[in-house]
Amino acid sequence: MKLIIAIIRPHQLPAVKKALFEAQVSTMTVTNAMGSGTGGGYQEVFRGVRHEVTLIKKVRLEIAVNEDFVDVTIDAIVNAAYTGEKGDGKIFIMDLPECVRIRTGERGPRAIG
Repeated sequence: MKLIIAIIRPHQLPAVKKALFEAQVSTMTVTNAMGSGTGGGYQEVFRGVRHEVTLIKKVRLEIAVNEDFVDVTIDAIVNAAYTGEKGDGKIFIMDLPECVRIRTGERGPRAIG
């Protein structure tokens, strides 16, 4: 079992969700996030005052998958979120030692789905 965490651009979320559903990955948690990467942010002028924006709005997806869905999930996210520009995001893959479905008490791969 793996936990896949993807940080993507907010406007790419509909395309990523569609790609994941087409890949038969339908369980995910989505949260709004802010962060900074290698792009360093940008400057904007508001009412004549220059502001440096270093935290950019992003979306964080958390997806728990069994081993046979890891590559499929990563490929779906990469293909749908790719723009070729800085700020497309990152994907982190972590081992998931245990999972418990609260409703049934199932554990391990069966709990993920």
